[in-house]
Amino acid sequence: MPTSRRTRRSRPKAAVVVSMIMGTLAMSGCGPAQADNSLTWYINPDNGGQAAIAQKCSDESGGRYRIETSLLPSDAASQREQLARRLAAGDSSLDIMSLDPPFIPELAEPGFLAPVPEEVAESTTENVVEGALAGATWKDELVTVPFWANTQILWYRKSVAEAAGLDMSKPVTWEQIMEAAKSQDKSLGVQGAQAESMTVWVNALIESAGGSIIVDPEATADTIELGLDSDAGVAAAEVISTIGKDGLGGPGLPTQDENASLIAFQGDSGSFMVNYPFVWPATTAAVEAGTLDQAVVDDLGWGIFPRMTADQESAPPLGGINLGVGAESDNPDLAYEAVQCIVSVENQAEYFVTNGNPPSNTEAYEDPRIEETFPMAETIRDSLQVAAPRPQTPFYNEVSTGIQQRWAPPADVDPDSTPETSSDFITSVLRGEQLL
Repeated sequence: MPTSRRTRRSRPKAAVVVSMIMGTLAMSGCGPAQADNSLTWYINPDNGGQAAIAQKCSDESGGRYRIETSLLPSDAASQREQLARRLAAGDSSLDIMSLDPPFIPELAEPGFLAPVPEEVAESTTENVVEGALAGATWKDELVTVPFWANTQILWYRKSVAEAAGLDMSKPVTWEQIMEAAKSQDKSLGVQGAQAESMTVWVNALIESAGGSIIVDPEATADTIELGLDSDAGVAAAEVISTIGKDGLGGPGLPTQDENASLIAFQGDSGSFMVNYPFVWPATTAAVEAGTLDQAVVDDLGWGIFPRMTADQESAPPLGGINLGVGAESDNPDLAYEAVQCIVSVENQAEYFVTNGNPPSNTEAYEDPRIEETFPMAETIRDSLQVAAPRPQTPFYNEVSTGIQQRWAPPADVDPDSTPETSSDFITSVLRGEQLL
């Protein structure tokens, strides 16, 4: 596994974060005062799992370091903005950061991340699922360390699939589940809101059709080539348009996110749904709370994300968190030592069981507690092996926002025009000819 390198070249490519620098230079070094062996880990909100790991690793270090956690905002966009501002200002308190994979190229390109030492890269990538490795890499080099990974799988009501005559022991296509839902007068659980979830959906459909939203991820803003206006883009638009125009997503589709689609799926109209592993603990908890009948859980099945064509494997969405070390950290060596502890197989398994976030390391899935807690763990692991990250580009914010603005609501998507108009719009934005 190649190591990462810190680079400050290609200033135009860092234009996405340069605008954040003005007015924030006073933040340089503004992090909390630290002892020589104190590390600050900026974490995304969870159920206390990261703080518990920080305490555990601190105790096990024998006094070599102590990890303090600092909570980031709840939404990914705000997390990105805060970290980018601080990194651009040279904040030395950013020792360890929990990073959403799509934002990693934006931080790696201008040299905001400390290089991953070769020995750390080797020890933290062995047995890691392919999807997580792809999301931790920029320009063929590991720039962050995979921590936990996430993916969408296909959830379905066994009774509906059986009534529709679908053999769920085999991979199914979008066309099959759309026809099945229609034949049974049921709704499909998809996320049609103008939000990041739309980019997730569009990307998964295009990747599953053999295409990519960005043809050359390393291209500059003025030379970037998009793959939206392609056979794969048209195929993706046909799926989204059909679900929207035929009412297959239910009346709430234009504002439906992951939680809303789960609630609809649990109701009488539920049939098939693409969603994350949180579905299982949320559903079983509802039964325990007495707000949902046990029959719903008994009727629940799962499989790999639907295919676009019967003969081509799907490329499910990739999510999760990778760990990065700030380039201006006063203790990068200690930070990477702590990172190795955080992402240990034992800690990843514990984090899945207690917080519901799947491991990126396949060895963690051998922990017997995981299958007991998540019976679909094997499907999650297999999905992560073939999952595809969202577009890896320093201009992810522009690309994602452009897709959200042109591919939502689903009923307005037109296979004959949406791929082309969205491609033209995003290209114009990147070249400074239009504003988002």
